[in-house]
Amino acid sequence: MTVTTPTATIRANKASHVKHRWRNLFTLTGINVIENAETGMASTLFPTIAKALDLNNGHLGILAAAGKIVAVPLGPVWVAVSNRVPRRTIMVVSTALAGVFGLLAGFAESFEMLLLFNTLMAATLVGIGPIANSVISDSFDDAHRARAVGIYFGVAGVLSSLLGPVVGQLSRFDSGWRWGLWGMSAICILSSIGILVVFKDPGVGAAEKQLVDLDESDRRGGAQSFREAVSVVKVPTFAVMLLSRLLSGHMLFLVFGVQFLVTERGFSNAVAAIAIVPYGLGFFLGTVGGGLLVSWIDRKLPLRGRVLLLQLAQVCFATAALLGTQHAFEHFWVYLICWGAIGLSQGLNPTINRPIIMASIMPESRAPALAVLMTIVEPLAWVIYALGAGALANVLGLQTVFFFVLVVMILINAVVLSALYVTYPRDVHKVEHALDARRREALS
Repeated sequence: MTVTTPTATIRANKASHVKHRWRNLFTLTGINVIENAETGMASTLFPTIAKALDLNNGHLGILAAAGKIVAVPLGPVWVAVSNRVPRRTIMVVSTALAGVFGLLAGFAESFEMLLLFNTLMAATLVGIGPIANSVISDSFDDAHRARAVGIYFGVAGVLSSLLGPVVGQLSRFDSGWRWGLWGMSAICILSSIGILVVFKDPGVGAAEKQLVDLDESDRRGGAQSFREAVSVVKVPTFAVMLLSRLLSGHMLFLVFGVQFLVTERGFSNAVAAIAIVPYGLGFFLGTVGGGLLVSWIDRKLPLRGRVLLLQLAQVCFATAALLGTQHAFEHFWVYLICWGAIGLSQGLNPTINRPIIMASIMPESRAPALAVLMTIVEPLAWVIYALGAGALANVLGLQTVFFFVLVVMILINAVVLSALYVTYPRDVHKVEHALDARRREALS
């Protein structure tokens, strides 16, 4: 029987109540809205942009892929710089630069100009995701991370979805897409000011009960070399999660969803953009509900319950995608229901996979790990799916492409995730033992 000492209880309580954690979370959520908008702006307005600049589905694939290609070399660079420069400074500079490039993109007179400035905007924002997620892991302990991640992704998702129809209405004007890009650049600049004024960095490892009362230098466990940072890919659980992301075609729906309703189902750009609302609301319910589900299943099935929920999320997504993309419905409201179900099932993913990664990796390695996931593996998946789908859609049609990517591959992904039943419990225990050893060494 393990006896919990008062000191341990005090540490656990302090780790679960890190200062400024909620203020930081909502500040980071605002940044996530920008990331979502950067990804979705061109996709939402693409039918109008295509008409203005004489483009096709292949150009949309290139536009979506280019922003992800730059993430591969630049994402880890941003994270590496954040180890030497305050994380707040990195986020302020990157959002401000994104605003400048977004402004220039709005003045584009050719596809080449639009591609250049849209890609540069993506390049400045690419490091924010891993840094923001690592800050969340430093602000919330494992018992509360799923809820925090749910709010982070959910609020950003619902705000982005509400912006979608507003942006879509700009398609009624010949230059409406330009105003959309200019509006987003203004939001970027305002966000950079907000980060500078409001955000307070808790420091690496601030939410770990073994480290909470130690100096940050002791919590970090010493400086990491580049080789040590990237060696995190050898963690079995993380390796499975990387493979899972390569098999996750969810992002394809974000890129081509509105285009699908326009080209395959005959709705106008303005009407099709309305489907983003139920998708966003469903995503919000999935993230917030997912956070509560993780807390509940952790009590019923410790460790392995999270894996089960993650698999169920894949099955639900594939089912909703099958109904929403493989059947032609006469009434638009049916698509609204399907889009909401797709958003709901997709929203479950980040509230489960992010806490799984955070719990199985040491605090100082989380930002590099998330950089590998979010700025290398996920962008590569974007490139493969966006370019491949854009090209194949011109030949086979989006409906056929959606079937193989959003249904078949997602179900394969659910099977692959079964490996976590073995790797995840082992890696969590390794992290706990390593943190205990680090505390003993710091106090010796």
